[in-house]
Amino acid sequence: MVVGGPQYRVGSHRQFVLLARHLAATGISAMRFDYRGMGDAGGALRTFEDAGADIAAAIDVFLSEVEGLREVVLWGLCDAASAAVLHASDDPRVAGLVLVNPWVRTERGAAQTVLRHYYWRRLLQPELWHKLATLRMDWRGSLKSFVTLLRRAIRAGNGCASRAPDTPLPERLAARLTQFRHPVLFVLSGRDLVAAEFRDRVEAMPQWQAIFARPDVMRIDLPEADHTFSSTRWRDEVAVMTVEWLRKLPVKALPVH
Repeated sequence: MVVGGPQYRVGSHRQFVLLARHLAATGISAMRFDYRGMGDAGGALRTFEDAGADIAAAIDVFLSEVEGLREVVLWGLCDAASAAVLHASDDPRVAGLVLVNPWVRTERGAAQTVLRHYYWRRLLQPELWHKLATLRMDWRGSLKSFVTLLRRAIRAGNGCASRAPDTPLPERLAARLTQFRHPVLFVLSGRDLVAAEFRDRVEAMPQWQAIFARPDVMRIDLPEADHTFSSTRWRDEVAVMTVEWLRKLPVKALPVH
């Protein structure tokens, strides 16, 4: 399990611990680890785009600890999912990916997502208009925030904050997944702006649509779940989905990293 964050290998609401235990109880080997600079790992903290060497080192250890293990599946949430994608196509030991609410953030994309999925819904909420009518709302501050987002949303270009501004993150991830010719499972939360931005990019980009059209790519949506699966029910659903998907893979690819 690749850890997003910044956080360490326990995960929000202990999700990674609970998922690893669930996998182990069903006979699937699992491993959690900390990036350098996080949790119990020494060294300087790194971003998800610089995590490739750490993922490769973790796979080395996992293969050495589990007898007969030759291939792994990478499981990642948020920017850990993106880190897994960036690494997988360069590592022949990776036989599958479980990508949960992948991070495809750009400045423009984030602004468009907030406008589309937050402000529009907010305008339909009666309590907003009640606050305005009773002067219990900082409408000037809200208007200023809205105008700032609007400018970002219509600004030319993608405004990607990554270190490769000429190739925005959504395009880079799509290119990597196009090269990765192994099974992929996407799990997307319904109450999450990160997942909403990802869905918007999929709808807008032919490269992503082609990826989702592949027979080895599966998508599961959890309409009520939030970004970090803060309820037991949502965490359990993700664990069960992960195991069911893994069971459909070739036997040699069953152990999960």
